[in-house]
Amino acid sequence: MSVTKKILMITYDGCDDAEVLYPIYRLREAGFETVIASLEARTLTAKYHYTFDATLTPEEIVPEEYDGLLLPGGSAPEKLRVNPLIIKAVRAFFTADKPVGAICHGPQILISSGDIKNRRCTCYPGIRDDVILAGGCYESVSAAADRNLVTSRKPDDLPDFMHEFCRLLDEYTAAENAKEEQAARETAE
Repeated sequence: MSVTKKILMITYDGCDDAEVLYPIYRLREAGFETVIASLEARTLTAKYHYTFDATLTPEEIVPEEYDGLLLPGGSAPEKLRVNPLIIKAVRAFFTADKPVGAICHGPQILISSGDIKNRRCTCYPGIRDDVILAGGCYESVSAAADRNLVTSRKPDDLPDFMHEFCRLLDEYTAAENAKEEQAARETAE
C-alpha cells in the first residue's frame, strides 16, 4: 500500500471547532490533505463559530485511500457512533494498523467499534467511566499513545495530541515507504 498523504476526519454537527481546525492546519503543514466525512455530504455547523464541508458520506468511505483517521469531539461522536458504516470504517483503520486519533468525546466512537479495549487512552472526563467500562486503560494525560492510537482530553491538549498523531504518521509512512522500496528491489532482481 502506498502513502496517500490523505487523512480522513469523521465528524458531524456540534463538533468542537478547535478539534477540527487545529488538526487540519497542522496536517496541512505536514503535507497531508484532510478529507471530512459525515452522515451527509453537506456543510456542518460546529459548536461555536465555524462551518466545515463534509464531502463524503459513510457509504463513500474507502479506508484504503487514507493514511490515518481523526475523530474530533464535541457532541458529534454521540450521533456518529450509531452508524454501522462509520463503525466498519473505524475498524478497518485498526485492522490495517493505520494511525487513529480521537480527542475529547471522539473515543465514544472507539467504544462502539470495540477498538478501545486494552488500550492506554484518555478522553473528556465526562466519558471516562464509559471508556473504563469498555475496557480502556484510562489515564488523565494530555495525550495517550498506544500502538496506532492516540487520544486526548480537550482542546487545550491539541499541541500534544497532534505531536503524537504526526509521530504515528511519520512511523506509518516510513514503514510503508520501506515496504515499497523493498518490493521495487525484489521486482528489479
